[in-house]
Amino acid sequence: MAHSAVPSGLVAVHVAAQDPADFPEPHPDAHKHVRELWAAAHRYDGIDWVKAGAAPRWLGMDASTCAAAINPSHVSGRGADEFTRFLDGAASRGEKALIIATMGDANSEPTNSIFGGDVASVYFRGFNGSIAGKRLGTGSEITLAPSLDPVDQDLALRIRNSSGDGPWWAMAPRPVAAEGPSGSTLHQPEGELVPILMDTLGEPVVARWMPSDGKQIWYIVPDGIDWNTVVVWLVQRALPAHVPDALRRVRSPHSVSPDLETPAESSARTALEELERYYAAEKARLKVEQTRAKEAAEPLRNGLLFGTGSELEDAVAVVLRAAGFDVTNLDEELGTKSADLLAVLGKETCLVEVKSQGGQAGEALVAALQRHLDTWPKLRPDRPVTRGALVVNHQHKLDPAQRTRDVYTRAEFVATLQHPVIPATASSSGGGPRTGPLCVLPSLASSPVTQD
Repeated sequence: MAHSAVPSGLVAVHVAAQDPADFPEPHPDAHKHVRELWAAAHRYDGIDWVKAGAAPRWLGMDASTCAAAINPSHVSGRGADEFTRFLDGAASRGEKALIIATMGDANSEPTNSIFGGDVASVYFRGFNGSIAGKRLGTGSEITLAPSLDPVDQDLALRIRNSSGDGPWWAMAPRPVAAEGPSGSTLHQPEGELVPILMDTLGEPVVARWMPSDGKQIWYIVPDGIDWNTVVVWLVQRALPAHVPDALRRVRSPHSVSPDLETPAESSARTALEELERYYAAEKARLKVEQTRAKEAAEPLRNGLLFGTGSELEDAVAVVLRAAGFDVTNLDEELGTKSADLLAVLGKETCLVEVKSQGGQAGEALVAALQRHLDTWPKLRPDRPVTRGALVVNHQHKLDPAQRTRDVYTRAEFVATLQHPVIPATASSSGGGPRTGPLCVLPSLASSPVTQD
């Protein structure tokens, strides 16, 4: 096995792949196995090893002095010997074997297996079982696991912020079956799987595996990650926490013990760690707040955007009440004899007719509002109204983005309107001059009741 001197200040890392510098791209007609080996070697091309403070030890190089291993192999002739040398070297120094392994293949098409769905695995050396990963669909929501230590939290933030939409694999320990005289026996994986990043069901998509003997530490990450940021994390955060002597041996600039820091260094480091903890906690809090707000708003938003009949009327009433109006449901008091809602704010009393149209709103709806205004004094002579408004959920069969901005667009008809005609979508947008409770507030001041 070849030896290669590591430049001063750089920590050696075993990588179970061919040296990409010695592995030119094969011919398109080359055997699939050759093309897979080339892809495995060049998956790490984006790493600036020297800047990260590391030196890769590829297949064929001695791994006994390496401080960590990336995707070590169990396969004879493809890295098994180097993996053994790495583990033996760490054991001889009384150090933990720090390992980073990837789950799945980001470049492969999702497939189904007997385990259900697209299942990948990470296998351990010398321990029962494995970690299985089921590929998640696109658009999965990923969050930080609670109560992370600073090292794992830093990894979580780096991967989440650089991985976009994934892909991600939901991980779970998987036992191994052993046949014996008494039949098949299931042996559970010997260790603990600690979540670092999780999906919405609480299943880890990035995790730390701690074997029961405490001699190894596995970080399992999804394939397709930004390897450069992970290697920087390995040197700057993981090794100082788990294998600090490895950095001191090569006089790495990242090996300074906190006890040897200057006050300025210590203050800056502490402030940065506090900022990271605050960021994670605040983001988690805001995520919960956003989820609660969405759950509360969704029924109302759906009612305004797609509702008809009483669902739409109830949604409009909720918006008006939130703006300070005292709202009465007239359908419950008078049936179909009058408009749908009576909205009172201060000295203004507004009769509100609520309608829905799957297509373009018919102009006859305006006449219906005027008819209700005309008959109102006979129904409630003791409660005069000062204003009228027509709220229409028009074109509700279309996506909101495809609907016309205004309920009516024919200029000659719009010029004759005596009362505000308001699209129900006016109250469901996020801001701007047309928002506010159905734009009723500015309309009330300029649209007095007219009666025949």
